[in-house]
Amino acid sequence: MRATSPASAQTLAVHTARDVGEPDVRPVIGRAAVAAAVAGNALEFYDFVIYAYFAVYIGRAFFPVGGEFGSLLLAAATFGVGFFTRPLGAVLIGALADRAGRKPAMILTVALITFGTLGMAATPSYASIGIAAPIIVVACRLLQGLALGGEVGPATALLVEAAPPHRRALYASWQLASQGIAVAVGGLLGVAVSMLLPAEDLAAWGWRIPFVISIALVPVALKIRRSLPETFEARTERSTAEVVGGLMKSHRRYVVLGVLMVLSASVASQIGNYMTTYAIQTLHLPATLAQTSALVGGVMTFAFGLVGGWLCDWRGRKIVLIAPRVALMLLIVPMFWWLGAMPGAISFLTVTAVLAALTAMSAAASIVVIPELLPAGFRSIGVSLVYAIGTTLFGGTTQFVVTGLLAWTHNPNAPAWYLAATSIVSLVAIWLLPETRGTDISE
Repeated sequence: MRATSPASAQTLAVHTARDVGEPDVRPVIGRAAVAAAVAGNALEFYDFVIYAYFAVYIGRAFFPVGGEFGSLLLAAATFGVGFFTRPLGAVLIGALADRAGRKPAMILTVALITFGTLGMAATPSYASIGIAAPIIVVACRLLQGLALGGEVGPATALLVEAAPPHRRALYASWQLASQGIAVAVGGLLGVAVSMLLPAEDLAAWGWRIPFVISIALVPVALKIRRSLPETFEARTERSTAEVVGGLMKSHRRYVVLGVLMVLSASVASQIGNYMTTYAIQTLHLPATLAQTSALVGGVMTFAFGLVGGWLCDWRGRKIVLIAPRVALMLLIVPMFWWLGAMPGAISFLTVTAVLAALTAMSAAASIVVIPELLPAGFRSIGVSLVYAIGTTLFGGTTQFVVTGLLAWTHNPNAPAWYLAATSIVSLVAIWLLPETRGTDISE
């Protein structure tokens, strides 16, 4: 028998802190169903992040404010607005998944984000309908945020509960990898429309094409979600308030540390999404090259998210949480200095690739740690709240903060310094969390 290590003792403490009589959740679904689950997740994230790739054009269409950064600042702020309904979605839909099951919650999120995306695609410009245009766009972003706030918890809980114990991190990392697929597909479409359309057509209506394509895929996503088996069979009569209250009473420490853990990953991922705008607005690179960064970032997120999950199962969660985050903290400022000094395809795509790869590896570990720390009856709501609060407070404000820093300081390295500072906070939180590899989540 393996000797008990300090990490094992910490893991044992996690078990003893759990509620007595929690539902027994056993893996019951196969790889095909896991693939179906992450396919729907990819579609939802695609709907949300495609806004960032066309923020320059959306700003000009809906926020005609004067100055070089005026409309872009408002577009970035509206992108951030979509994060501020995530905590509400986390509470309502995350709790639903811990009361009624993962499957109904995941079907609801697809339906909600569809309405938000439809509104983004169909809303006329400010020049056509005036002030109603930005109001509708903001409402659509709020609805999309509500859906995504409730998506991550049930989807992650399902993947963790479906996995063999020695493959939980790899299964959970598919949640992150599916986000990489969303980013890559969005980037590919961004490159395609920017290459095929003249600049004036891209600004006038071409940016709407990726939103329209997404709507056409919704029936497929709904069919996939309806076919999913359920990994949480124990129904409870708890109210949403009781679910949230129980989580915060018994597991508040893990929620707080989890939020701080995802802080820097949220900032890094949003700086990655911002690279398209950064290339056009700050580096003055061609739109086609700028859109290519999204494709590169998505591919790296997909590949290194899975690498991170595999390493977590092999070497443990904490080493994969810490090492890539330290590397990125040390590299990001020199990389941005190089990019500013020699802007071009090689420097721009290299920085994008390294940023996405290191962020994905660390994020893959974070996506499995929180569900392993929580009992099944609080797993979905716990993951939902950690993700929603972290991405709202820090990811949701990143593009606005970075745009503001660039406008006020005229320092092209401002995004790098911001990321380096937030990485320090996350590393402290990670150090305080226990190692969870080997945790028996069925207890």
